[in-house]
Amino acid sequence: MAIFKGAGVAIVTPFTENMEVDYEKLGEIIEYQIANGTDSIIICGTTGEASTLSHEEHLECIKYTVEKVNKRIPVIAGTGSNSTETAIYLSKEAESYGADGLLLVTPYYNKATQKGLIAHFTAVANSVNLPIILYNVPGRTGCNILPQTLATLVKEVDNIVGVKEASGNIAQIAEIMQLTGGNIDLYSGCDEMIVPVLSLGGSGVISVLSNIAPKQTHDIVEKYLEGDTKGSLSLQLEYLPVINALFCEVNPIPIKKAMNLMGFGVGPLRMPLTEMEPANADRLWKALKDSGLDKIN
Repeated sequence: MAIFKGAGVAIVTPFTENMEVDYEKLGEIIEYQIANGTDSIIICGTTGEASTLSHEEHLECIKYTVEKVNKRIPVIAGTGSNSTETAIYLSKEAESYGADGLLLVTPYYNKATQKGLIAHFTAVANSVNLPIILYNVPGRTGCNILPQTLATLVKEVDNIVGVKEASGNIAQIAEIMQLTGGNIDLYSGCDEMIVPVLSLGGSGVISVLSNIAPKQTHDIVEKYLEGDTKGSLSLQLEYLPVINALFCEVNPIPIKKAMNLMGFGVGPLRMPLTEMEPANADRLWKALKDSGLDKIN
Protein backbone atom coordinates (compact mmCIF):
# COMPACT_ATOMS: atom_id res chain seq x y z
CA MET A 1 0.00 0.00 0.00
CA ALA A 2 1.37 3.39 -1.02
CA ILE A 3 2.40 5.86 1.67
CA PHE A 4 0.05 8.22 -0.14
CA LYS A 5 -1.75 8.64 -3.44
CA GLY A 6 -2.31 12.08 -4.88
CA ALA A 7 -0.32 15.28 -4.50
CA GLY A 8 2.25 15.61 -1.76
CA VAL A 9 3.71 19.06 -1.17
CA ALA A 10 7.48 19.49 -1.12
CA ILE A 11 7.01 22.18 1.47
CA VAL A 12 9.23 25.24 1.82
CA THR A 13 11.06 26.06 5.03
CA PRO A 14 10.12 29.61 6.09
CA PHE A 15 12.81 31.79 7.61
CA THR A 16 12.66 34.95 9.68
CA GLU A 17 14.54 38.03 8.48
CA ASN A 18 17.50 37.02 10.67
CA MET A 19 17.55 33.63 8.92
CA GLU A 20 16.18 31.48 11.73
CA VAL A 21 13.58 28.80 10.97
CA ASP A 22 10.14 30.38 11.40
CA TYR A 23 8.22 27.57 13.07
CA GLU A 24 5.08 29.65 13.58
CA LYS A 25 4.92 30.32 9.84
CA LEU A 26 5.69 26.67 9.08
CA GLY A 27 2.70 25.74 11.21
CA GLU A 28 0.49 28.16 9.30
CA ILE A 29 1.43 26.80 5.89
CA ILE A 30 1.01 23.22 7.10
CA GLU A 31 -2.53 24.06 8.19
CA TYR A 32 -3.17 25.77 4.85
CA GLN A 33 -2.00 22.68 3.00
CA ILE A 34 -4.18 20.30 5.00
CA ALA A 35 -7.23 22.56 4.66
CA ASN A 36 -6.79 22.62 0.89
CA GLY A 37 -6.58 18.90 0.26
CA THR A 38 -2.87 18.11 0.13
CA ASP A 39 -2.37 14.36 0.42
CA SER A 40 1.03 14.38 2.14
CA ILE A 41 3.64 16.76 3.58
CA ILE A 42 7.22 16.20 2.47
CA ILE A 43 9.48 18.10 4.87
CA CYS A 44 13.18 18.90 4.44
CA GLY A 45 13.47 18.14 0.77
CA THR A 46 15.13 20.22 -1.93
CA THR A 47 12.34 22.80 -1.82
CA GLY A 48 12.73 22.97 1.95
CA GLU A 49 16.37 24.10 1.59
CA ALA A 50 17.52 21.08 3.58
CA SER A 51 21.05 21.49 2.26
CA THR A 52 21.47 24.72 4.24
CA LEU A 53 19.85 23.51 7.45
CA SER A 54 22.04 22.38 10.33
CA HIS A 55 21.42 18.81 11.51
CA GLU A 56 19.67 20.26 14.58
CA GLU A 57 17.38 22.46 12.45
CA HIS A 58 16.75 19.63 10.01
CA LEU A 59 15.60 17.30 12.75
CA GLU A 60 13.61 19.97 14.57
CA CYS A 61 11.70 20.76 11.36
CA ILE A 62 10.81 17.08 10.97
CA LYS A 63 9.78 16.75 14.60
CA TYR A 64 7.70 19.93 14.50
CA THR A 65 5.93 18.86 11.31
CA VAL A 66 5.10 15.39 12.61
CA GLU A 67 3.64 16.86 15.79
CA LYS A 68 1.75 19.62 13.95
CA VAL A 69 0.21 17.28 11.38
CA ASN A 70 -0.66 14.77 14.12
CA LYS A 71 -1.44 11.89 11.73
CA ARG A 72 -4.05 13.83 9.75
CA ILE A 73 -2.09 13.07 6.56
CA PRO A 74 1.24 11.26 6.05
CA VAL A 75 4.47 13.09 6.79
CA ILE A 76 7.47 12.04 4.72
CA ALA A 77 10.84 13.22 6.00
CA GLY A 78 13.72 14.01 3.71
CA THR A 79 16.68 12.28 5.34
CA GLY A 80 19.03 11.66 2.43
CA SER A 81 22.69 12.62 2.42
CA ASN A 82 25.86 11.98 0.44
CA SER A 83 27.16 10.36 3.62
CA THR A 84 25.58 6.99 4.34
CA GLU A 85 26.28 7.39 8.05
CA THR A 86 24.53 10.77 8.14
CA ALA A 87 21.54 9.45 6.21
CA ILE A 88 21.20 6.58 8.69
CA TYR A 89 21.37 8.99 11.62
CA LEU A 90 18.74 11.36 10.20
CA SER A 91 16.50 8.45 9.20
CA LYS A 92 16.59 6.85 12.64
CA GLU A 93 15.78 10.15 14.27
CA ALA A 94 12.87 10.82 11.90
CA GLU A 95 11.48 7.37 12.63
CA SER A 96 11.69 8.03 16.38
CA TYR A 97 9.64 11.23 15.91
CA GLY A 98 6.81 9.34 14.21
CA ALA A 99 7.36 10.15 10.53
CA ASP A 100 5.26 8.01 8.19
CA GLY A 101 7.94 7.55 5.55
CA LEU A 102 11.32 8.74 4.32
CA LEU A 103 12.53 10.40 1.14
CA LEU A 104 16.14 9.52 0.30
CA VAL A 105 17.91 11.54 -2.37
CA THR A 106 20.77 10.00 -4.31
CA PRO A 107 24.19 10.83 -2.85
CA TYR A 108 25.30 14.12 -4.36
CA TYR A 109 28.80 15.37 -5.20
CA ASN A 110 30.58 12.05 -4.58
CA LYS A 111 28.42 10.45 -7.33
CA ALA A 112 28.25 6.80 -6.34
CA THR A 113 28.35 4.01 -8.91
CA GLN A 114 25.22 1.89 -9.34
CA LYS A 115 26.82 -0.67 -7.03
CA GLY A 116 27.43 2.11 -4.53
CA LEU A 117 23.82 3.28 -4.78
CA ILE A 118 22.56 -0.21 -4.01
CA ALA A 119 24.89 -0.48 -1.01
CA HIS A 120 23.99 3.02 0.25
CA PHE A 121 20.21 2.72 -0.01
CA THR A 122 20.22 -0.82 1.36
CA ALA A 123 22.22 0.24 4.42
CA VAL A 124 19.90 3.14 5.17
CA ALA A 125 16.76 1.08 4.59
CA ASN A 126 18.01 -1.70 6.86
CA SER A 127 18.51 0.79 9.69
CA VAL A 128 14.80 1.66 9.94
CA ASN A 129 11.38 0.08 9.58
CA LEU A 130 9.73 2.94 7.70
CA PRO A 131 8.71 2.78 4.03
CA ILE A 132 11.17 4.62 1.81
CA ILE A 133 10.78 6.62 -1.39
CA LEU A 134 14.00 7.10 -3.34
CA TYR A 135 14.51 10.50 -4.95
CA ASN A 136 16.14 10.51 -8.36
CA VAL A 137 17.11 14.01 -9.48
CA PRO A 138 20.31 13.67 -11.53
CA GLY A 139 20.22 17.30 -12.66
CA ARG A 140 20.96 18.35 -9.08
CA THR A 141 23.03 15.43 -7.81
CA GLY A 142 25.02 14.38 -10.88
CA CYS A 143 23.92 10.80 -10.17
CA ASN A 144 21.17 8.84 -11.92
CA ILE A 145 19.46 5.75 -10.49
CA LEU A 146 19.23 3.47 -13.51
CA PRO A 147 15.99 1.51 -13.94
CA GLN A 148 17.68 -1.87 -13.34
CA THR A 149 19.22 -0.55 -10.13
CA LEU A 150 15.85 0.63 -8.91
CA ALA A 151 14.25 -2.69 -9.85
CA THR A 152 16.94 -4.53 -7.88
CA LEU A 153 16.40 -2.38 -4.80
CA VAL A 154 12.62 -2.71 -4.86
CA LYS A 155 12.90 -6.48 -5.24
CA GLU A 156 15.57 -7.05 -2.59
CA VAL A 157 14.78 -4.42 0.08
CA ASP A 158 11.30 -4.74 1.55
CA ASN A 159 10.87 -1.18 2.77
CA ILE A 160 12.09 0.54 -0.40
CA VAL A 161 8.67 0.98 -1.93
CA GLY A 162 8.73 4.00 -4.21
CA VAL A 163 10.56 6.57 -6.27
CA LYS A 164 10.22 10.28 -6.84
CA GLU A 165 11.37 10.46 -10.45
CA ALA A 166 12.71 13.88 -11.42
CA SER A 167 15.02 12.87 -14.25
CA GLY A 168 12.59 14.32 -16.78
CA ASN A 169 13.25 11.24 -18.92
CA ILE A 170 9.89 9.66 -19.71
CA ALA A 171 11.55 6.70 -21.47
CA GLN A 172 13.51 5.94 -18.29
CA ILE A 173 10.33 6.16 -16.23
CA ALA A 174 8.58 3.74 -18.57
CA GLU A 175 11.48 1.32 -18.25
CA ILE A 176 11.26 1.53 -14.44
CA MET A 177 7.64 0.43 -14.58
CA GLN A 178 8.45 -2.32 -17.07
CA LEU A 179 11.34 -3.75 -15.06
CA THR A 180 9.48 -3.60 -11.75
CA GLY A 181 6.26 -4.95 -13.22
CA GLY A 182 4.61 -1.83 -11.82
CA ASN A 183 5.42 -3.07 -8.31
CA ILE A 184 6.60 0.35 -7.18
CA ASP A 185 4.94 3.55 -6.02
CA LEU A 186 5.90 6.02 -8.72
CA TYR A 187 5.68 9.76 -8.07
CA SER A 188 6.42 12.47 -10.55
CA GLY A 189 9.15 14.80 -9.32
CA CYS A 190 8.35 17.27 -12.10
CA ASP A 191 5.12 19.28 -11.95
CA GLU A 192 4.97 19.58 -15.73
CA MET A 193 4.92 15.76 -16.08
CA ILE A 194 2.18 14.75 -13.63
CA VAL A 195 -0.20 13.40 -16.27
CA PRO A 196 2.48 11.57 -18.32
CA VAL A 197 3.76 9.86 -15.17
CA LEU A 198 0.23 8.92 -14.08
CA SER A 199 -0.34 7.41 -17.53
CA LEU A 200 2.54 5.01 -16.83
CA GLY A 201 0.97 3.83 -13.58
CA GLY A 202 2.09 6.60 -11.25
CA SER A 203 0.56 7.15 -7.82
CA GLY A 204 0.88 10.92 -7.80
CA VAL A 205 3.33 13.78 -7.53
CA ILE A 206 5.69 15.28 -4.97
CA SER A 207 5.09 18.85 -5.94
CA VAL A 208 6.52 22.34 -5.78
CA LEU A 209 3.36 23.81 -7.33
CA SER A 210 1.34 22.45 -4.40
CA ASN A 211 2.88 25.12 -2.16
CA ILE A 212 0.68 27.72 -3.88
CA ALA A 213 -1.99 25.58 -5.55
CA PRO A 214 -2.60 22.57 -3.28
CA LYS A 215 -6.20 21.92 -4.32
CA GLN A 216 -5.48 22.28 -8.01
CA THR A 217 -2.50 19.93 -7.87
CA HIS A 218 -4.49 17.42 -5.84
CA ASP A 219 -7.27 17.63 -8.42
CA ILE A 220 -4.91 16.92 -11.34
CA VAL A 221 -4.08 13.59 -9.74
CA GLU A 222 -7.53 12.78 -8.36
CA LYS A 223 -9.26 13.40 -11.67
CA TYR A 224 -6.82 11.12 -13.48
CA LEU A 225 -7.09 8.32 -10.94
CA GLU A 226 -10.89 8.54 -11.06
CA GLY A 227 -10.90 8.20 -14.84
CA ASP A 228 -11.38 11.84 -15.83
CA THR A 229 -8.24 11.98 -17.94
CA LYS A 230 -9.45 14.94 -20.00
CA GLY A 231 -10.19 16.95 -16.87
CA SER A 232 -6.82 16.06 -15.44
CA LEU A 233 -5.01 17.05 -18.63
CA SER A 234 -6.93 20.30 -18.83
CA LEU A 235 -5.74 21.31 -15.36
CA GLN A 236 -2.18 20.19 -16.11
CA LEU A 237 -2.08 22.44 -19.17
CA GLU A 238 -3.89 25.33 -17.47
CA TYR A 239 -1.17 25.62 -14.83
CA LEU A 240 1.75 24.92 -17.16
CA PRO A 241 2.70 28.63 -17.49
CA VAL A 242 2.89 28.89 -13.68
CA ILE A 243 4.92 25.68 -13.47
CA ASN A 244 7.34 26.93 -16.11
CA ALA A 245 7.73 30.24 -14.26
CA LEU A 246 8.36 28.37 -11.00
CA PHE A 247 11.38 26.71 -12.60
CA CYS A 248 12.79 29.62 -14.63
CA GLU A 249 15.43 29.88 -11.88
CA VAL A 250 16.69 27.13 -9.63
CA ASN A 251 14.12 25.78 -7.16
CA PRO A 252 13.20 26.99 -4.52
CA ILE A 253 14.02 30.59 -5.51
CA PRO A 254 10.81 31.12 -7.56
CA ILE A 255 8.41 29.28 -5.24
CA LYS A 256 9.51 31.33 -2.25
CA LYS A 257 9.16 34.50 -4.34
CA ALA A 258 5.69 33.41 -5.43
CA MET A 259 4.61 32.70 -1.86
CA ASN A 260 5.89 36.07 -0.68
CA LEU A 261 4.16 37.86 -3.56
CA MET A 262 0.91 36.07 -2.66
CA GLY A 263 1.16 37.10 0.99
CA PHE A 264 2.34 33.90 2.67
CA GLY A 265 5.35 35.68 4.17
CA VAL A 266 7.79 32.77 4.11
CA GLY A 267 10.82 35.02 4.32
CA PRO A 268 14.18 34.99 2.58
CA LEU A 269 16.39 32.31 1.09
CA ARG A 270 19.59 31.11 2.65
CA MET A 271 22.77 31.63 0.67
CA PRO A 272 24.04 30.54 -1.74
CA LEU A 273 20.48 30.99 -3.05
CA THR A 274 19.73 34.62 -3.81
CA GLU A 275 16.76 36.83 -4.68
CA MET A 276 15.09 36.26 -8.03
CA GLU A 277 16.14 38.35 -11.02
CA PRO A 278 13.62 41.20 -11.63
CA ALA A 279 12.72 40.08 -15.16
CA ASN A 280 12.01 36.55 -13.97
CA ALA A 281 10.03 37.86 -11.00
CA ASP A 282 7.88 39.88 -13.42
CA ARG A 283 7.30 36.77 -15.53
CA LEU A 284 6.33 34.83 -12.41
CA TRP A 285 3.94 37.52 -11.19
CA LYS A 286 2.23 37.66 -14.60
CA ALA A 287 1.78 33.88 -14.63
CA LEU A 288 0.34 33.95 -11.11
CA LYS A 289 -2.13 36.70 -12.01
CA ASP A 290 -3.18 35.04 -15.26
CA SER A 291 -3.90 31.81 -13.35
CA GLY A 292 -5.74 33.52 -10.48
CA LEU A 293 -2.97 32.67 -8.01
CA ASP A 294 -1.94 36.25 -7.22
CA LYS A 295 -3.25 35.96 -3.67
CA ILE A 296 -3.86 33.24 -1.09
CA ASN A 297 -7.04 31.36 -2.00
